[in-house]
Amino acid sequence: MSFLTEPSSCYKESFLEGLHEFQKEGRLLQYDAQRIAENFEQFLQKELAQRNPGRTMPGRVPQVDFWLIDNHEYIGLLSVRLVLNDFLLRIGGNIGYQIRPSRRRRGYGKEILRLGLQKARELGVPRALVTCDENNIGSKKVIEYNGGKFENAIDVVGSPVKKLRYWIDLC
Repeated sequence: MSFLTEPSSCYKESFLEGLHEFQKEGRLLQYDAQRIAENFEQFLQKELAQRNPGRTMPGRVPQVDFWLIDNHEYIGLLSVRLVLNDFLLRIGGNIGYQIRPSRRRRGYGKEILRLGLQKARELGVPRALVTCDENNIGSKKVIEYNGGKFENAIDVVGSPVKKLRYWIDLC
C-alpha cells in the first residue's frame, strides 16, 4: 500500500537511487546527488524549510513536499504550493509531481495525485491548478482521472510545447 510522507532519512538510499534515475533522463539536475548523500540531514532540513514563507527564496512560494512510498521504497515526489505567483498561475500550478522512471506506467501517477489532492485540501488549498505539457499524454490522463477540468492551453516562451491547465475543486 502506497502513502505520502514528508521527506525522511528512513528512505535515504531509495531516494538517492530515484534521484540518479531522474538525473539520467535529465531531470532534477539542480540537485547535487553526491552532496545530498554526504549530508542528507541538511538536505532534509532545506526541504522542510520550504513551507515557511519567511524562508523561501525570492520568486518562490511556500510549498510542502511529500514522497510517495510503496513497500519501503521511494516512488516519487509531490509538491503542494500553498499560493500561486504569476509564473505558477500561468504554467506551474499548485501541485507538481514526478514518478521515478523505473516505476512509471504502474498506476503511481494516479495515486500520487489522488493523495496529493487530499494533502492540498488538508493544507487549505480550496482549488488546485495542475498543469502538464500537451505532449505528456500520461500526465493528461492522470489529471483528468483525478477530476481535472481543462481550462486552456498556454504558449510557453522558448518552448514549442504548450502547457495544459486543469482546475480541481477541493471543497
